Amino acid sequence: MGARVIAIANQKGGVGKTTTALNLAAALAQLKKRVLVMDLDPHANASVHLSFFPETLEATAYDLFQAETVDEALMQAIVKTGLSGGFDFVPGHIRLSELEVDLKERKNKGLILTDALAGRRERYDYVLLDCPPHVGILLVNAIVASDMVLIPIQTDFLALYGIRLLFDTIRLLNRVLPKSVRYMALPTMYDQRTAACRRILRLMRDKLGDKVCETVIHFDTKFRESSAGGKVIFEVDAKARGAVEYLQLAKEIDAHENA
Repeated sequence: MGARVIAIANQKGGVGKTTTALNLAAALAQLKKRVLVMDLDPHANASVHLSFFPETLEATAYDLFQAETVDEALMQAIVKTGLSGGFDFVPGHIRLSELEVDLKERKNKGLILTDALAGRRERYDYVLLDCPPHVGILLVNAIVASDMVLIPIQTDFLALYGIRLLFDTIRLLNRVLPKSVRYMALPTMYDQRTAACRRILRLMRDKLGDKVCETVIHFDTKFRESSAGGKVIFEVDAKARGAVEYLQLAKEIDAHENA
């Protein structure tokens, strides 16, 4: 069947998108899954988190979008992470922000990532795409290439309000794609002690129903600690609440994708 491709997206920053991409990848690796993570965000936060600094690398995701032979460019951009469990990684680059202009006249520019992954899907069980926090050519490529869009949503009113544009983009693309892209919402940064968080989580489940993951990612200071150390949470404290929840999420997604 080949890899399941999951775009991790939300046009609002600070909702746990990169945290989810890296820790979900590590959790899937713990389940003995072969995982590739691609950093498609010009801010390259996932890359820097893993100590991959784009200016020191021979190839990044930017080169993939500029290449004539995209599958070869993808292969050249893949690096190994030194994390326990391990997963493959394609670093991002600030020049990804230039693609809106660079690809303006290119035909089938929304299919570049789909074409790049076509020859690599048999090598992985999951490909996770850490998307930029805005709607543009990179996000469109990610959604078109994906089997599912996972949307981390901070349990905060403004974060919930801000996802309308992303839902509109998914619905618009589904009108023209041969196969509709599914989506799931992942509640993040949840603090059950606060009435506001509890209210927003109830609202999410009321409005989105079974489109909301059963797993809820609670606020955990270990995420900040792992980020500062260039690690995933499992390397800081495998028994931390956040680690347990991302492993639970990995099992939930794997069961859902292979049902």
